[in-house]
Amino acid sequence: MNTNYADYEQPGITVYLVIFTVNKDKLKVMLAKRAEAPFSGCWSLPGGFLLVGESLEDAAFRVLKEKAGVKDVYLEQLYTFGKPNRDPRTRVITVAYFALIPWENLDQPESEKVADLTCQLWISYPNLPLIIKRS
Repeated sequence: MNTNYADYEQPGITVYLVIFTVNKDKLKVMLAKRAEAPFSGCWSLPGGFLLVGESLEDAAFRVLKEKAGVKDVYLEQLYTFGKPNRDPRTRVITVAYFALIPWENLDQPESEKVADLTCQLWISYPNLPLIIKRS
């Protein structure tokens, strides 16, 4: 077995969250407008890169708090995306999680608790934009 790790690609690892809520009897999902390249200005699921020494689950909880302003909710790992060339910067492996959060537990976009977000949107499930696609 080859244990020379320099011989292997070192991909980036990200976590992305599919955050569901129900408001006025409609299932909604949170989208965040990307502030940075690639795909700056496009809507996407909230996510981020794994930090050094951070577990996947810890990264998912961190992103949930940073992007939705909530913590201590149930998260479940949903799927892993690993297709090469998904991200123009480098090879990226993404682990997706989902959460269902009561609407009243969410900080709304005008809340100071999620002030680091440039823009967030809660959109009804059947109205999701076509830019959200499976990679």
